[in-house]
Formats: sequence, structure tokens, C-alpha cells
Amino acid sequence: MQRAIIPWIALVGLAVLLLTGQSSSEARAVDDKPAKVAVTIDYFNFTPATLTVAAGTTVVWTNHDDVPHTATSTDKVFASPVLDTDEKFEFTFQKAGTYSYYCTVHPKMTGKVVVQ
Repeated sequence: MQRAIIPWIALVGLAVLLLTGQSSSEARAVDDKPAKVAVTIDYFNFTPATLTVAAGTTVVWTNHDDVPHTATSTDKVFASPVLDTDEKFEFTFQKAGTYSYYCTVHPKMTGKVVVQ
């Protein structure tokens, strides 16, 4: 019974690829789009304070406070400009590691991105 099912599964997969006009590598590329993850700056906090992401993920910081803030890594890997209300900063993390960051305007504001 299992031998009869396997060819049908292969045929269905082939039919999907033929109907979409994509090769199998193109179909995988569509599924492998890099992710974007949000960090909100609000009430003088980064939320979430600690974020765990996969390598290749883009983190987007958005300032929702009425005062300016930055997101600057302690090891100078990334540094946003001063962000006014509703302004955004993006950085794509390519390498695994732990990236601590803070606001240069308000140094007690801290956060961390853990890249796996």
C-alpha cells in the first residue's frame, strides 16, 4: 500500500511545480525570505528587552516615544541615527552572537539581540 502512495505524492509535487512555473530551487527561495522582527521603543524601554532571532533576520526598531532615542550596540556593530517619534531603524544580523545595545541619549535604556 505504501509503495502506491509514494508515486502519487511525487506526481502531486511535480504538478504543483509545473502549474506555478517554478523550479524546486525557486520554490525554496520564495519560502526562505528573510524575516523582519519589530522592537518598539516606548515609555523609555525597548520591547522586547531581549530578542532571540535566526541569523539573517532584520530587526526594525520604531520609536513611539515623544522624545528622541537611538539603538546603538555596545560593540559598535550597529548604530541608529537619532530617531524622532515614529521613525525607524533596521539592521540585519548575519552572524550568531549576543548583541547588547543601548540608547545613547538615555544610556539606562538597554536591550539585547541574541542571534542563533
